[in-house]
Amino acid sequence: MQKKITVLFNKEEQIRVDKYLVDLKIQELYSRTFIEKLVAEDRILVNHIPVKKSFLLSIGDEIQITLPEPEPIEIVPQDIPLDVIYEDEDLAVINKQPGLIVHPGFGNPDHTLVNAIVFRFGSELSSGREINRPGIVHRLDRGTSGLMIIAKNDIAQSAICDLFANRQIKKSYLAITSGVPEPPEGAIETNISRDPSNPRKMCVSDSGKWALSKYEVIKYFHFFALCKVEIETGRMHQIRVHLAHINYPVLGDLLYNSRRYVQSLVPDNMKKKVNEHLRESMLRQALHAWNIHFIHPISGKELNLKCLPPEDFMQTLSWLDRYFGVDNEDSSEKLLHSMVYAQK
Repeated sequence: MQKKITVLFNKEEQIRVDKYLVDLKIQELYSRTFIEKLVAEDRILVNHIPVKKSFLLSIGDEIQITLPEPEPIEIVPQDIPLDVIYEDEDLAVINKQPGLIVHPGFGNPDHTLVNAIVFRFGSELSSGREINRPGIVHRLDRGTSGLMIIAKNDIAQSAICDLFANRQIKKSYLAITSGVPEPPEGAIETNISRDPSNPRKMCVSDSGKWALSKYEVIKYFHFFALCKVEIETGRMHQIRVHLAHINYPVLGDLLYNSRRYVQSLVPDNMKKKVNEHLRESMLRQALHAWNIHFIHPISGKELNLKCLPPEDFMQTLSWLDRYFGVDNEDSSEKLLHSMVYAQK
């Protein structure tokens, strides 16, 4: 099935269609050369009419992009470090490191989680729900770290997908927010759809798919907070969109937040320090899937798996403890260790 992308041009000034699409940095449109190829094949239309790459866009123009059918690629096993939290003959649960793309795609043919699990598990993996995605039953964004389930055979894959469809897998995340959510505990229930002006983004909309996130502040800082977020649904970018929607976006998230906004929250004497930390240390969204809880669909065993956030996340919490800490609160490290290692 061919994938289609629709973009609504909403800028006042006119811009060449090829330059505009390159500047959007959509993963599927991974190079100017590829965009030129799509134009030559009449796969890029403006208001349903094929255009040249030099066509000047005007406000209100609708760009329709039809991508070619993905072709099967040889998945090359690559020795990429994997943190395996749990494993049996049917499934594994891994702790994905930040920065690792889950599966091969346009412009990313290798050095993905799929290449790593093929190296680690080999022929044991399921065939995958989609082409070039053996073992994958759900995903995390490139910049998000944490727990993912890997299916090691097709029977397990089908059963795990049923658990997800019936919302029988409970997933809990840790997020550092820009600003302290008020109220400190609540539910965010909206519809989420793709942003018509930028296909890289999702947005809250009247249409789209229903999404529900529940959040709770578990540690306070001045101007920031550490939150636990549980998702009832698994929409693309759900937590990032929902927290931005209530005006407490995830720290480090340059798609739904900005360094300028974070700087606006803190006193003048801390603006430079905040900017330095975001440019040098927290180079992604501060979001980590720390807990996954479900009944094993084959063995019936209860699995309640947890893992600490990676180093960049922990260092950011220590940095917040140091510069924005609230008196009489335990250190972030002590809090998280108590959450992860309690009752094990």
